[in-house]
Amino acid sequence: MAIACGAAVANIYYAQPLLSTIAHEFSVSDGTAGLLVTASQVGYAAGLVLLVPLGDLLERRRLITGILFVTALALLATAAAPSFSLLAAALLVVGVTSVVAQILVPLASALAAESERGRVVGKVMSGLLVGILVARTASGLLAELGGWRLVFGVSAALMIALSLVMRASLPPLRPTTNLSYPALLRSVAQLVVEQPTLRVRMVYGALQMGQFSVLWTTIAFLLAGRPYHYSEATIGLFGLVGLGGALAAQVAGRLADRGHHHRATGLFFATMLASWAAIAAGRSSLAALIVGIAALDLGVQGAQITSQSVIYALDPAARSRLTTAYMTTVFASAAVCSAAASAIYDSAGWGAVSTLGAALAGAGVVVWALEQWLARRGRERPRGDVRQAA
Repeated sequence: MAIACGAAVANIYYAQPLLSTIAHEFSVSDGTAGLLVTASQVGYAAGLVLLVPLGDLLERRRLITGILFVTALALLATAAAPSFSLLAAALLVVGVTSVVAQILVPLASALAAESERGRVVGKVMSGLLVGILVARTASGLLAELGGWRLVFGVSAALMIALSLVMRASLPPLRPTTNLSYPALLRSVAQLVVEQPTLRVRMVYGALQMGQFSVLWTTIAFLLAGRPYHYSEATIGLFGLVGLGGALAAQVAGRLADRGHHHRATGLFFATMLASWAAIAAGRSSLAALIVGIAALDLGVQGAQITSQSVIYALDPAARSRLTTAYMTTVFASAAVCSAAASAIYDSAGWGAVSTLGAALAGAGVVVWALEQWLARRGRERPRGDVRQAA
């Protein structure tokens, strides 16, 4: 399941180290090429709304294998795209269907015992995170060997293989609800209204993934230009710098199992905020850039696992719909921040991009402090009421 998650979600990240090459082939600006990332992320957000809730309604093994096959078809269309607009449309569909990873994660949570849910989610998400990071490296290396279209052709073959493996490996699982599809979608909004913890975690998710998107949408432009002038393969290798984030997933899962999710969230957002100083210095310092990337990925992935462990405990029968609410916010933020980062890089450069990322991290620290203050006030109020009554 971890491998399947990583391979599926990698599809929306393959284009990132290839943006300069694709921009050159189709004669568009770097900012316009960056919209390919936006298209895949918008598609992913749409898939979260329309497809992921079906994990509570349909038999999940059949749903997962069917979506993987459609993903393969969309990847083939991407590899064969004759124009930039058709390439963007194909990547939009790839984004929609790559949400199969977000059906597998709550499935793993459902199969886990209560006492080990955080660790199980952490393990499966480690696979997903490794897929995200290795995607850029694999993409750069394959493009160096056979051009950017080879990347998507190879991934299409991988999706077909995964569809067959998942069909043979996953157990059949009964649906957890008998709602109609329209009622199922409406129930997602109802969960958001009824669960304040979910709403807070959605805010955290939007802020952390916004930073992730700001960095990885624009870093290919920085590394392809002065003073680095790196090739596609070298740019792709920078994805490996963030592999420490997979380790953070394991640690975050264990902390959540022990009830330390709030403290962990503050620590991870503080790490993100500190990372942007190093990332900003990466305009001229390779060492600073590497340190900053590693710290940001560790903070983002640690906060992500913490939040998912928390929301999966809210309603066991609605884990796919909880995933929809949370991850839709996350990837809508990623799409908006991706488009903003591309425009900001075009007009103001790397320093302005780093300022945007730091502002998002700072907002997360403020939300965490406010949440802590409100929780402390809520604990103190009953004691005050008792004293007043006495």
